Amino acid sequence: MIAAHEFAARLLGWFDLSGRKHLPWQHEPTPYRVWVSEIMLQQTQVTTVIAYYERFMARFPDVNSLAIAPTDEVLHLWTGLGYYARARNLQACARILVQRFAAQFPATLEEVMELPGIGRSTAAAILALSRGDRHAILDGNVKRVLARVYAIPGEPGAAATLKTLWAQADACTPAQRTADYTQAIMDLGATLCLRSKPACARCPMQEGCVAALQGRQAEFPNPKRKRLRKSRETTLLLAQIEGVQGSAILLERRPATGIWGGLWSPPQFGSAGEALDWCRREIGDPARAPEALRPIDHAFTHFDLRLHPVRVQCAPANAVREGDEWLWYTLHAPPRIGLPQPIKALLENIRDRLSQD
Repeated sequence: MIAAHEFAARLLGWFDLSGRKHLPWQHEPTPYRVWVSEIMLQQTQVTTVIAYYERFMARFPDVNSLAIAPTDEVLHLWTGLGYYARARNLQACARILVQRFAAQFPATLEEVMELPGIGRSTAAAILALSRGDRHAILDGNVKRVLARVYAIPGEPGAAATLKTLWAQADACTPAQRTADYTQAIMDLGATLCLRSKPACARCPMQEGCVAALQGRQAEFPNPKRKRLRKSRETTLLLAQIEGVQGSAILLERRPATGIWGGLWSPPQFGSAGEALDWCRREIGDPARAPEALRPIDHAFTHFDLRLHPVRVQCAPANAVREGDEWLWYTLHAPPRIGLPQPIKALLENIRDRLSQD
């Protein structure tokens, strides 16, 4: 088994030759830049994050600009990344930093962990990568690396397993070059010590990794117990009017918590009948027969959602008024608001169809 100090030495040697050193958040790694990248990278791959990160930083180059921005614009730039609570927490955190910490990140791990959306590992990564402070991290990639190298059994989310993993992570984290080590262990899990088909032949830990030596890579970390996926269905009312700026679709702001919290979506109902009844009551009788569009399937982490869009042409004179919770989304001049990815794709599809007609 590899001693903790040897683990760090091997990892840093590998990082010097093969580690990733040109990611956008590695340039001028301030706590703000690192923090935004760490939040975006939660449950999202680096290749996906890079473009979002660059657009986000161009619009919000510092914590002050993020704190004062309209929430809709923050969510707009997050559209497609998913897990939108991350974006809302990001702005909530920015406002706290401005109000309580003079727009600076606090110095201690405990203070950073008290900020919205920042857990122990993320807080440690921010301080280690931006300031070189010695703090161990334990994201999903690090759990996998340590569980395999040291044959740590148990589900990685179980309390006893986490305690062991944290202790091992702390033991392996060196006092010197902590920033490089932190990036290196994340890189190792992301590029070589993969969940399936790990590239053990190129791994610096191959000689001494218990899982590799015993051919038990698939056993570590222990697979989570599979849960039966649930499914839900909902009807989307696409109430459309023709206005001065062209066709527009009525959207409502989703509740702050729950699915797509704080984003904009066509009103949702339990059935097409409920949707049409609401339309007649709140907007007026449709100008023509409703059109059922092709269902849309969307997968969340724990369940599958099927959307049934129903398109209804409405008279503009009877349209509901806009406000904080409602707006008419002009298809050919769309506002900068946060949209769930399947809703964004649906609206773009309708716009393209109208252009072809």
